[in-house]
Amino acid sequence: MSTDSSNVASFASLGLSQDSLSALARAGFTQPTPIQVRAIPPALAGSDVIGCAATGTGKTAAFALPILERLTNKRGTRALVLAPTRELAVQIADQFERFSGPRGLRCVTLIGGVGMGNQIRGLREMASVIIATPGRLIDHMNQGTAKLTDIEVLVLDEADRMLDMGFKPQLNKILERVPKVRQTMLFSATMAGEVAKFAETHLTKPVRVEVTPTGTTAARATQQVFMISQGEKTAALLTLLAEGGDSTLVFTRTKHRADKVARSLERAGHDVSRIHANRSQSQRQLALDGFRSGKYRVLVATDIAARGIDVAEIGHVVNYDLPNVPEDYVHRIGRTARASASGRASSLVASEEMPLLRDIERYVRSPVPRAEINKSSPVFQAELRAMIERPEPPRPPLPAHGRGGSGRGAPQAPRSGFSGGAVTPPPARPQRPSYSARPR
Repeated sequence: MSTDSSNVASFASLGLSQDSLSALARAGFTQPTPIQVRAIPPALAGSDVIGCAATGTGKTAAFALPILERLTNKRGTRALVLAPTRELAVQIADQFERFSGPRGLRCVTLIGGVGMGNQIRGLREMASVIIATPGRLIDHMNQGTAKLTDIEVLVLDEADRMLDMGFKPQLNKILERVPKVRQTMLFSATMAGEVAKFAETHLTKPVRVEVTPTGTTAARATQQVFMISQGEKTAALLTLLAEGGDSTLVFTRTKHRADKVARSLERAGHDVSRIHANRSQSQRQLALDGFRSGKYRVLVATDIAARGIDVAEIGHVVNYDLPNVPEDYVHRIGRTARASASGRASSLVASEEMPLLRDIERYVRSPVPRAEINKSSPVFQAELRAMIERPEPPRPPLPAHGRGGSGRGAPQAPRSGFSGGAVTPPPARPQRPSYSARPR
């Protein structure tokens, strides 16, 4: 079953109580988004719901408000919300706190990277709503501290991401422990393949709500591709940063790459932080808070943050590396141009990444416009000089096979020098792009 209700003028038209309307007014929400218009009424009616919409469209309120309505005056732990990342779980918990108001309903957030003591206390006090990442919830289930026998509502937020990250075994284990008779809501930016099969197995006669077709990018994001060598990517990034003062989110493929790019930006004088799986939860939260407050103009991240950053005005998203799966491109650039804002999305693409770019263009059903970096700019040239002058850590010897040369002792190509005029970039480090579907 699907629904395609037209937009309405106010939240009052959706059947929400006065408590919810007052909470929305206090939080500054004046008009529902399309996903809220279409998902809230069937959710209030108790139907299972599949919500398919791009990031930044108000999905959290679309399930949080109906849950709070349902749980008013009920005791015990009655709702479970699962999210793929710590950042997204914290963001969801913040929204629940904003809307719970005088109802007196409490939430407990179960995430890794922090101690379990406060989480156990929240569970023992029978918080009305559990918001959790699958791994940490399994930890509590194994210890006997999380009881799911009274769950009435289950929400799987960013279900496609959870499946991409390999959480299917944990999800199946959790679903075995929640009551079979329940309301289930599944929200995802994409609805195909494994996600569709998962929904078919675990939802009952769901109302399908699709605001934007799968593969739709943020409408107000100006997209550009810059063809550039690997050795010139940092110089290109610095050149883009010098063109304006927008807050900028930079995505890299790996944790090591994120650290390296962040150090380069710091050396160039930028206020920058980074977020990836090797950072502690407190470090990740400090980085997000600093980026949100403007302390850091630039945040460098791996895809772990692609769906967990709730920052209202990110002016520029840069793909330092293209993502391994096309869906992540949509999620990444969805961090800018949220709601009614506009923004830029720039991708630095090396020749070996062309297969990834072609996959992305097929997925979004249109070519991404090409543009040129101003390689003669002082910023670009200064970074190339710095790369030549900067000591480089020793590289492991190349193997004798597959690379040419005479084996382990084959000489390395000399680094390009500077003899006036434009600087020739140093040769790119030989590497094969990773095409693994598992994000890091």
